[in-house]
Amino acid sequence: MNATRDPTGTGTPAWGAALDRANSDVVLIVDDVPDNLSVLHDALDESGYTVLVATSGEAALLRAAQALPDIVLLDAMMPGMDGFEVAKRLKAGRETAQIPIIFMTGLTDTEHLVAALEAGGVDYVTKPIKPKEVMARMGVHLQSARLARQTRNALDAFGYASIAVRVSDGKLMWQTPLARDLLKAYYGTSAPETPAAILTWLRRHLNDAERNIEPPKLSAELGARRLSIRLHRQTGDDDWLIVMREVSDVAIIESMSLAFKLTAREAEVLYWVVKGKINRDIGDILGSSPATVKKHLERIFVKLGVETRTAAAGMAMNRIRQLHPHFEG
Repeated sequence: MNATRDPTGTGTPAWGAALDRANSDVVLIVDDVPDNLSVLHDALDESGYTVLVATSGEAALLRAAQALPDIVLLDAMMPGMDGFEVAKRLKAGRETAQIPIIFMTGLTDTEHLVAALEAGGVDYVTKPIKPKEVMARMGVHLQSARLARQTRNALDAFGYASIAVRVSDGKLMWQTPLARDLLKAYYGTSAPETPAAILTWLRRHLNDAERNIEPPKLSAELGARRLSIRLHRQTGDDDWLIVMREVSDVAIIESMSLAFKLTAREAEVLYWVVKGKINRDIGDILGSSPATVKKHLERIFVKLGVETRTAAAGMAMNRIRQLHPHFEG
């Protein structure tokens, strides 16, 4: 049996961290009517799914946070916290935002179906529930979620972090682990907050993006590291996928040190001169005074055989382009 029962939705789960994800998709069914749970539970169990249940909105949130199911079947109308609120909270959670939600509803009025989709549902089925129909819908969304997860993991593996942003309220809908680390390092933010600079850039270029005109990239700098940010594609009516990649110029600084026989600090100063920074800015970046930066520059001029920062920057840029053709000065 792959099923795990807790009919009250209040007991301590027996499954813990031992769910068999390698051989079975994990499904969380949320419904306050035990008879509804039983029919669907047994059908899914017989089909090889690992089935978790919850009979209230609060229990559903707890189950989802602990187990991170592959998909949620969610009753729209429940006492207390209804399914719409449960879905909104799941979508607002960093770990649960990507879980597909299929609403189960006896309401077929357009406004209720629209509300289900706006709350974060990817699909809905109407009651009385037909298990075969539910499983057919589940198969489609599980496959889509699996492909999306594989794509995001592959992007991370190759150094391309990704996030999805909802334009209307500016919320960060999901992010890969690498993206989470980069946003924290460069902007000091965490989900569901989208960095203000990224959101402003996205909204400014939205019209071009909707016409398939690629907007200019956004960049952020952190010392000799920089983050290149580009708009990839629209993933929903109001959601946009953004891809980020970090580039480090540490190797370039080391190359300048070797090429011109500079100390590590002199090479850093020359790097920032190439980037167009004045002495005060360089001092702020390196934690030195402008006077100290000036002394470093004087020694650099001697070693390079030049008299001005413009000449030093030009010589350094020529050497960098020889060694690192893709450098962006």
